[in-house]
Amino acid sequence: MTQLDRPAFMRGVRSVVVKLGTNVLADDRGLLEEAQIGRIVDQVVALEARGLRVTVVSSGAIAAGMGDLALARRPENLPQLQACAAVGQARLMMMFDAALRRHGRHAAQILLVRDDIEDRSRYLNIRNSIAALQAYGAVPIVNENDTVSVDEIRFGDNDILAAMVANLLRADLLVLLTTVEGVFRDKARKDKFDIVREMDEVLAAADATRSRLGSGGMATKLQAAAKVTAAGEMAAVANGRRPDVLVDLLAGLPVGTLFLPQARKMTARQRWIGLTTRPRGRLLVDAGAARAVRARKSLLASGILGLEGRFAAGDVVALVGPDGAAIAQGLTNYSAEDVDKIKGLRSTQFASVLGDHTYDEVAHADNIVLTG
Repeated sequence: MTQLDRPAFMRGVRSVVVKLGTNVLADDRGLLEEAQIGRIVDQVVALEARGLRVTVVSSGAIAAGMGDLALARRPENLPQLQACAAVGQARLMMMFDAALRRHGRHAAQILLVRDDIEDRSRYLNIRNSIAALQAYGAVPIVNENDTVSVDEIRFGDNDILAAMVANLLRADLLVLLTTVEGVFRDKARKDKFDIVREMDEVLAAADATRSRLGSGGMATKLQAAAKVTAAGEMAAVANGRRPDVLVDLLAGLPVGTLFLPQARKMTARQRWIGLTTRPRGRLLVDAGAARAVRARKSLLASGILGLEGRFAAGDVVALVGPDGAAIAQGLTNYSAEDVDKIKGLRSTQFASVLGDHTYDEVAHADNIVLTG
């Protein structure tokens, strides 16, 4: 793959999600750097002037809070981290808003927790809200709600959230900005991946260079890129400290590492079922049912060997083959209690066991998304 292909890929981009890590925005002391936020904002405005819709997912609330609270080092216990996030989120938004106001624009704060993304109604409301904000000319600034979200502070990474926002918006490109030039094949960072068609090659390199790539930062970026490319969109990892990194990347210059789609574009509903929502339980299926699901057919009760977890009708469950490997995720038509009663049975037997016969399928093909 040559660098000459990049301009062609970028010409079709209309919507971009940009994820900013704390290290991209902070100085050597770990405190938020207002001038750097200004440089990023200048690029965002330049992209929007070309007609692109840009949504920002930004870390940095804790770093901002450390500055306001005059802390010399990052706190270690959870209540103190949450306090820093509560103070710092306001400072973070003030910095973004001040930078945007120089261009006659506004920053729009959106704080999310995992349940907001996994609840179907809230998921759609978030999408509609972001669309309305962009129609008004505001720039959505999304962050994990660190003050109440234990997981985000514990792991300290918004990469997966950014991938979910990109899939929620069906953005054409997710840009993960970090402090390295891209993803490398070697520990010495001499051999950079330019354009990636197959994620397996990059993941193999990550395994081979685990002392660097296997750390949380790059590992979660690869996971995020995989979520987006599996949905049929592009992702990129690039150095957020590089001058005009966003403008140059979208112009098709050889900036960072570009990941091409692994599949055809998924619908918004498919992305929510297969790539966003955590399964509430697992259905263990036999070899015949596994083949049927992989052939994009419905899951019948006759092919179910067992189940795990407690779930209700309409919940997302994982479909697991006889080898223990996940095959797909799908919406179940029956609760765990009812599936336990009808597993291994034909649909004509449902009424005698359940008292009624609402669905022939435990999960319809239209509501199953392959993940394995």
